[in-house]
Amino acid sequence: MPKKASRKSAEAATPALLADPAGWGFDTRCVQGGYAPGFGEPRILPIIQSTTYKYDDIDHVNRIMTLQEFGHKYSRTSNPTVAGFEARMNLLEGGTAAVATASGQAANLLAIANLVRSGDHVLAAAQLYGGTFTLLNSTLGKFGVTASFFDPEAPADEIEKLVRPQTRLILGETIGNPGLAVLDFEKLSGIAKAHGIPFLVDNSLATAWLCQPFQFGANIVTYSATKYVDGHATSIGGVVIDGGNFDWTNGKFPDFTTPDPTYNGVVYAEKFPQTAFLIKARAQFLRDFGGCLNPMNAFLFNLGLETLHLRMPRHGENALRLAHFLGQHPKVAWVNYPGVNPVGKQRIARYFRHENGSGILTFGIKGNLDAVRRFVKRLRVAALVVHVADVRTGVLHPASSTHAQMNEQELLAAGIPPDMIRVSVGIEDITDLIADFDQALT
Repeated sequence: MPKKASRKSAEAATPALLADPAGWGFDTRCVQGGYAPGFGEPRILPIIQSTTYKYDDIDHVNRIMTLQEFGHKYSRTSNPTVAGFEARMNLLEGGTAAVATASGQAANLLAIANLVRSGDHVLAAAQLYGGTFTLLNSTLGKFGVTASFFDPEAPADEIEKLVRPQTRLILGETIGNPGLAVLDFEKLSGIAKAHGIPFLVDNSLATAWLCQPFQFGANIVTYSATKYVDGHATSIGGVVIDGGNFDWTNGKFPDFTTPDPTYNGVVYAEKFPQTAFLIKARAQFLRDFGGCLNPMNAFLFNLGLETLHLRMPRHGENALRLAHFLGQHPKVAWVNYPGVNPVGKQRIARYFRHENGSGILTFGIKGNLDAVRRFVKRLRVAALVVHVADVRTGVLHPASSTHAQMNEQELLAAGIPPDMIRVSVGIEDITDLIADFDQALT
């Protein structure tokens, strides 16, 4: 066991530590990262509810418009409040830059569109949020982009067979929604590296408090900030974070290595080697798609981050206790929670920063769909909501709601049996939650 640092040596190190927020502990970054007020300025990140910004000369505006320097020109592409939230998210994940979007769905679209052209192919884990599955399986096909889906638990060589010469991305979710499989990062990042394609991870249900995918080979991280980042069901938004760890000059991504005529011929990989992906996404697709985050929601997300490190332990503790209770209940057919199944526990120990499986579990009730309907109607503390990762406990029947667009085969591939109930476990008193589920079941 290493020796405990003396008080004197710890104090001597403090000034250097405090000079760099990246060296702060995770909890301090949650509370104070990304915004440093000056003398007499607001201690809290202010809401800058403005579309426009004043400049003194046209040459300055020209330099900003042509990416020669950075500044806020119009709030569709950047805003001071949004920038403060982006900086904190980037600091928590350990990336090189971040851009916030109007929703988590917009974040995934922005990230994918920034990589692909018509004729390209995307390889994705089958256990995905229903909206992401539809985006890949249906909507992007209208623009000439195809997708294949793989079982994330399949052997690497079996997944690798699905890689094509046109494949430009492999993606998955840290914790699949709602299948709850914890991603095998090393397996998928190994496939991505072998084929020279980026590895994108949606980290919404784990958050950086549990897992930091860049440490395990991810190149891009996306979020639905609507989930645990907000945590209070007030706001919709998303985030894309650039790991700065992919070689865009490998010949597969000409949009990064050829001049962009819309910005006076800038070559992103040359001018911005560490942030090429993110700057291109903001400069081109946030500009053209317009899916920007509004300042009020950025302010609320920033508030949510200030308590992320306090809420996440409670979500996981409550979910684990509820999973154990449901596993012993005579009316329950099965229970799935990463903190209790063997593979999930092994991956948590390998990839997560804490022994915590987040706050989502699934289970099945003995009987038919009518039994599910009766259970949901009897709940008093928990509620039926089309949402997840809230301080309040919510339940959902994925097969008839978020994944209703899937056929039976697609549902099973996504890990969604017809009797599945997804529970987003809140931070209420666990004895009240257990009593509520017990009375609704019995």
